[in-house]
Amino acid sequence: MKWSQSLTKKAQYASVYQQGKVWASGLVVMKALPTGLSLSRCGISVTKKVGNAVNRNRLKRLLREIIRMKSLRPGWDIVFILRPAAADADYHQLDKTISRLLVQAQIVENS
Repeated sequence: MKWSQSLTKKAQYASVYQQGKVWASGLVVMKALPTGLSLSRCGISVTKKVGNAVNRNRLKRLLREIIRMKSLRPGWDIVFILRPAAADADYHQLDKTISRLLVQAQIVENS
């Protein structure tokens, strides 16, 4: 995920939280909002309930790598919210969960 493809402002997160559609699993909640831009932007939210800073940052790194490997359709703002159960998940579990959510939302490009 490149820096230009990240949600960076509080207002960007707020609009996705308020107006976006929600897809959820046991590990991750995904909120997405169509924007009409030429690229898709992603944000990651991890609360302190998930664990200490080391665990939260590890999960964010894993999630960034998973998102980087996906081919997303342009024109979406997406926020991934990790649940406390994600602290015990490994890369493959997170990858499978994110893939399933993206397919449900029809955000991933057909390849």
